[in-house]
Amino acid sequence: MKSAERTIALLEYLSAAASPRTLRDVTRDMGIPRASAYALLVTLVQTGWVETDSSGSGFRPGIRALRAGAAYVEHDDVVQRAQPVMNDLSGQLGETIHLARLDGHEIVYLATCLSRHSLAVVSKPGRRLPCWATGLGKAILAGREWTEVDALLPGALPARTEHTITDRAAFRAELGEIAGRGHAIDNQESTLGLRCFAVALEFADPPNEALSCSIPTVRLDAAREEVIVEALRSARERILS
Repeated sequence: MKSAERTIALLEYLSAAASPRTLRDVTRDMGIPRASAYALLVTLVQTGWVETDSSGSGFRPGIRALRAGAAYVEHDDVVQRAQPVMNDLSGQLGETIHLARLDGHEIVYLATCLSRHSLAVVSKPGRRLPCWATGLGKAILAGREWTEVDALLPGALPARTEHTITDRAAFRAELGEIAGRGHAIDNQESTLGLRCFAVALEFADPPNEALSCSIPTVRLDAAREEVIVEALRSARERILS
């Protein structure tokens, strides 16, 4: 059991890392004895779950981890129901459409339809972002009691940009506004120059998934915003029907 827990923890550690990690990184960050960490890494490399970089000393997720992640998305019921509608929505708006799920205090992107424009910011399936800094996360959290949200959030809310809401009282007020109007807005809170509009998908109560449209601010005005929000609401109805 201990070995299985270490294996899962190591794969999650490597998946969350921004760059390949060395044996020294693993032993230091995870508190695993060097010999045990080395034996575990060797086994994972041999089975394809982990691979080494060009230097041979850096470890990162391998192709079998990719296959497992792809299988999760391909067989997910929400993705299967949402994908055709997302395709239509992307064709209608010409902007990037995302589907994401809440996991702890992060949202995980499950599916993406790319913008037809060259100027676009894309979050690929599997990417994680803090829920408080995204329209997707805020749309999901707005359907929950504040006590639940407060317990879910980390002690501090690190900023991704100068626009990220990091004050708890301000964030609680923001969620109240979202609940009232029915959609969330990420106003350059995750990425400068990008706004995101999102609606929760009520497959569960409270919801765990949300649908969004991301658009660079240079292509956005009040009329365009209204069109996007109405299209998202219509898409939600189709997905949930």
